[in-house]
Amino acid sequence: MDAVIFQKDDIVYDERTLLKCAFGCEDYGYNHTCPSAPNFLGLDMYKRVFQKYSCGLIIHCDNQKTSQEISFQIESRAFCDGYYWAFSLSDCCLCSECGASCGAPCRNRGKARPAFHSVGIDVFKTVHKFGLPLKTLTAKDEPQNWYSAVFID
Repeated sequence: MDAVIFQKDDIVYDERTLLKCAFGCEDYGYNHTCPSAPNFLGLDMYKRVFQKYSCGLIIHCDNQKTSQEISFQIESRAFCDGYYWAFSLSDCCLCSECGASCGAPCRNRGKARPAFHSVGIDVFKTVHKFGLPLKTLTAKDEPQNWYSAVFID
């Protein structure tokens, strides 16, 4: 696991992330935290919102669940320490099957968070600035790098 501190200007935005979600993700349309969800704010709004933060932490793990748990714990701790705007981004894996797939409401609205990339952040360019590993996978059995972030202000 790795964690690095970032400043808001270290985050790289690119609207093309939405193309990869809509036309490359098998969960698109079946997840409450993806850009297909009714509560999605839109890429421009997410960028404006995250530009209001001053800094944060990028968390790198080799496990999706661990990445999400750590980022939410950091968000919670930051909130308790007075950083009441703290907000984490992490590829949600709280439920074995998202309720959105059958039209049910989110069972974890208090903890579910959108993925780092689904809000318009170019995760590749952003994490490469810090020398963190991330490459495109050519086989399903390759180990994955999971990234989450906590924005703090």
